[in-house]
Amino acid sequence: MSAYKRNNDSSEVSHIEDGPATKLLAMEEDKMKSLFNQKIWDPKFQNDLEETISKSEPYNWGSITELVDDDLLRSVRKEIESEIHFTLKETDIYKVNQSGDLANLSGLDWADLSRLPNMYKLRQILYSEPYRKFIAKITNSKYLSGSKMDMSVNTYTKGCHLLTHDDVIGSRRVSFILYLPEPDRKWKEHYGGGLRLFPSVANNIPYTDPCAKLVPQFNQIAFFKVKPGYSFHDVEEVKVDKHRLSIQGWYHIPQEGEEGYIPGEEEAWVNNNNSTLSQLEFNLLQEFEYPKDERKLVVKEPSQEEQLTKLAEDLTKLSSEEIKDLNKYIDEEHLTKEGLQVLQKNFLENSSLSIENFLNKETSELLLKLIKYRELNEICPMTVEENKKPWETAKPPHKWRFLYLDENEFNEESQNERAELDSKLYDLSQFLQSFVFKKFIATITCLVPLTQSVIVRRFRPGNDFTLADKLQLNKNFDNLMECILEGTLSLSAFDDWEGGNVGGYQIYMLNEEDNGDDQAVVHDDNGESVLINKSASWNSFNLVLRDENVLEFIKYVSWGAKGSRWDIKMLWDVKDTGDDDEE
Repeated sequence: MSAYKRNNDSSEVSHIEDGPATKLLAMEEDKMKSLFNQKIWDPKFQNDLEETISKSEPYNWGSITELVDDDLLRSVRKEIESEIHFTLKETDIYKVNQSGDLANLSGLDWADLSRLPNMYKLRQILYSEPYRKFIAKITNSKYLSGSKMDMSVNTYTKGCHLLTHDDVIGSRRVSFILYLPEPDRKWKEHYGGGLRLFPSVANNIPYTDPCAKLVPQFNQIAFFKVKPGYSFHDVEEVKVDKHRLSIQGWYHIPQEGEEGYIPGEEEAWVNNNNSTLSQLEFNLLQEFEYPKDERKLVVKEPSQEEQLTKLAEDLTKLSSEEIKDLNKYIDEEHLTKEGLQVLQKNFLENSSLSIENFLNKETSELLLKLIKYRELNEICPMTVEENKKPWETAKPPHKWRFLYLDENEFNEESQNERAELDSKLYDLSQFLQSFVFKKFIATITCLVPLTQSVIVRRFRPGNDFTLADKLQLNKNFDNLMECILEGTLSLSAFDDWEGGNVGGYQIYMLNEEDNGDDQAVVHDDNGESVLINKSASWNSFNLVLRDENVLEFIKYVSWGAKGSRWDIKMLWDVKDTGDDDEE
């Protein structure tokens, strides 16, 4: 930060002795205060708002309409539209248009000031001492820094969104969003783009669905006290072809030399409060996480492991009866000796494999018919309360959200009550868990699957996703490779997935750690780190041998998708068949 900026911050000149300079500064302060709605300086307004915020749910938050001078904010909006270039950026957690040439407004220099004088003025009043004291009072946030300015400009266009997070990054103390959509038109609720707030089940465990939502309007500010493990929120996807322009900012813990500075306070705060991404690794999350990551040992007898090992070494070991059993679901094209050789060769060369038209024609056509019928004729449940068994909702939402088939709900008593689609998906899942299918996997990968996890999933448009996560190696069994074999059978019935515009694609990418404490998102699908980008599709089976350095996620499915992403996710802990004595 330049000396000019620091010397023009009111918090650093507030102790000048009385004299002409003091009077000049006082006049400047009066002018600054005049650029706000005068109601915010009224003690009664402040006290009433403070009380409202203290009682708000799910945590302390509030909003103020017509915050600043209307002419000033309209001028700021014009400057943004004419002087700032936006670039669409998409990661596992957001899709948003960011200002590529002005990533953070705290970095304004002399060249920027000539282009953005009103933006500079807005930044100065938002970080002025009187306004910071006002925000500190109504949010009960003690002192706020005036020297550590932290603002950025974003515009959410159709399809843009920001998924659940808690804003706990670095020394942030209060978060705010100043909205600048089209000034003379009301932003309507069905446009999307609302700020949604989530209650918490426990510390760092947000509830699946939000309980409060703010529909943004021009010259309205929303703000909340950053509360580690509790201040979870998201930005609802924009559903229409309109621009939701906003300025996002934070007030930080006071810095050295500022009023309220406490030596060591910021360091202690940062050390004690991890970001959402870090918290995902803690045991508390695992307690509240569904579906559970349970890869159960399924090859318990030495004779079964021996059979799989032989198959992994010689693909001719599959018997004609086993081929027949596999053909009940798998297309015969992939079960001939030549077909198996091609699959094995491709996997051994790439440690990954994509098989199109995986299921046989009869199975594929029936499932396609049933899935399309459900998509087109049944209302899709969008909340936990609307959902019905045998489907459950994956949680918590700062890791993932989707529907999954709870196979514990399937028993003989409920057989007559099951929908045909649910029954067929359950039967397919049972086949994928069968010993003969593990023989097929061993044959084409030369790996021995010893554990398994199989989950039938549905990712609903406008709702569902998984965020990038690290691989959790199975520590319960010995002699396993330090990697996992992952399979995904994609069963998405409609054809608008190519290109990724509606999300729903599956990404495998290198884990590139970011040591900066000001970056909330560290997984970006634009760049050389992406290893595999697979669109949702119909009847394709993908295998990937994944190690600890590879992240995986399913991108949020847009409202614009014609239907849900359906798939079956499989995990196997595996043993290599390589002979240590061979050279």
